[in-house]
Amino acid sequence: MNSDEERDVIQATQHWLDKAVIGLNLCPFAKAVVAKQQVRMVVCMDSEPEQVLQMLQQEMQLLIDTDAAVIDTTLLIAPNLLPDFLDFNEFLFDCDSVLASMELEGVLQIADFHPRYQFAGTQTDDISNFTNRAPFPTLHLLREESMDKAVAAFPDASLIYERNVEVLEALGREGWEALGLAN
Repeated sequence: MNSDEERDVIQATQHWLDKAVIGLNLCPFAKAVVAKQQVRMVVCMDSEPEQVLQMLQQEMQLLIDTDAAVIDTTLLIAPNLLPDFLDFNEFLFDCDSVLASMELEGVLQIADFHPRYQFAGTQTDDISNFTNRAPFPTLHLLREESMDKAVAAFPDASLIYERNVEVLEALGREGWEALGLAN
């Protein structure tokens, strides 16, 4: 992999993290781990799902083997993986199988982001889909224990999605694009 390509992928993902996830407060838990530099970003340039699954397994093991104060969460960014969202969505079953085979259910969870993310029952351009749109297909590895602590400290965590949709509707597509986040 070309280090310039990897750098560009990480920079684009960092921009999305700064402007959307933290800047729009789409995830109220993200700011603290970013500020403490506890987010690991790793790029997998492979387009083959099997290669990404292998790297996913390695990253899960690294996360388990590393103190949360050092790495609390990992973004596995796969820019060449499954450009079609429905294919990516199917791939998530394989990711869950890796989690289960490593006996990490209840220890880690996988959140997913994709440049063409689409919730069931929405239109492709529905602004609500942008809550989960990232520049590249991304698997976000989260520690259950960290999530439990974050949710306990955040009143009404179940309302985050609804609040995010309201924020994005107020922002609109033009506002999203003005942040340099065109998808």
